Amino acid sequence: MSKILIIYTGGTVGMIYDEKTKALRPIGFNEIRNNLPELYRMGIDFYVYAFNPPIDSSDMQPEIWVELASIIEDRYDRYDGFVILHGSDTMAFTASALSFMLENLSKPVILTGSQLPIGKIRTDAKENIITAMEIASTRQNGDVMVPEVCIYFDFSLFRGNRSKKYNAEKFEAFYSMNYPPLAEAGIDIKYKRQSVLPQPAQPLKVHKHLDDNVTVLKVYPGITRKAVEAILSVTGLKGVVLETFGNGNANTQPWFIESIKKVIDKGAIVVDITQCDGGSVELGKYETSQYLKEIGVVSGHDMTFEAAITKLMFVLGQDLPLEEAKRMIETPLRGELTPITEE
Repeated sequence: MSKILIIYTGGTVGMIYDEKTKALRPIGFNEIRNNLPELYRMGIDFYVYAFNPPIDSSDMQPEIWVELASIIEDRYDRYDGFVILHGSDTMAFTASALSFMLENLSKPVILTGSQLPIGKIRTDAKENIITAMEIASTRQNGDVMVPEVCIYFDFSLFRGNRSKKYNAEKFEAFYSMNYPPLAEAGIDIKYKRQSVLPQPAQPLKVHKHLDDNVTVLKVYPGITRKAVEAILSVTGLKGVVLETFGNGNANTQPWFIESIKKVIDKGAIVVDITQCDGGSVELGKYETSQYLKEIGVVSGHDMTFEAAITKLMFVLGQDLPLEEAKRMIETPLRGELTPITEE
């Protein structure tokens, strides 16, 4: 019998309609358990670690990612897999952060939640939790099926650091534009083993240092010098995620390039990712990104925004020499990016 730890952080999955107040209120895991008797019929030995009080995922912070990583580290040898119940709004950020923090992960860490509270008749919570539990506990020839951090939602299992919440109304809340699903659940759960990360040869190593001295600069037609300089003048700034057009293109006006160069010259890392959900940055493909490449902007390739910002926090937290940190940003660590190979 597989032994699974359920980590209940909060989110819509842990809400119930209160007849007295006529509003949704957070509930403890015991009430979730009461609404999900199927858990006891699965043949899985499960235990629960519940945050008290539950956390709305909009309040998710790096220190909570560190707490989650520590919970897994402390109990790693006692469980075969981990299922994290989490609000969907920031689920892709948490999944991305944990993927970097849990190096050499050899057991499944599956994040899931729901679009409707578990107390609602039409809730998607039951299927999501039950299937996430089954995936976390499934083995083939003694090996787990997905030794990585994943998101399971609406019949699809995605690599956590390739996922993005794209819809606030459909049960199909997540997608992974630049990487195929790791599994799809129908009558059977069909795993795409060729897409799953290999079992690591080394023991788990947990990283708990994240540096949140980062910011985001999203370019748009008409962006002003005043706005750019305000964003880049944050005290102690060490990293910038630059969200550009298409394949990594941005404003070529001299003041814009100079503003980016100035922050790079101060030692900050600027990572270029595309605003498009699909596709990749190719610095230098067009003249409008050649300038960025020349001043030292780093390519984020096809990383999601969620992966880019959490990876930047993770890499900066390693306290590496600047050039080594830049190389790490451009290197796939946990399957979060696909490097562009030069012809």
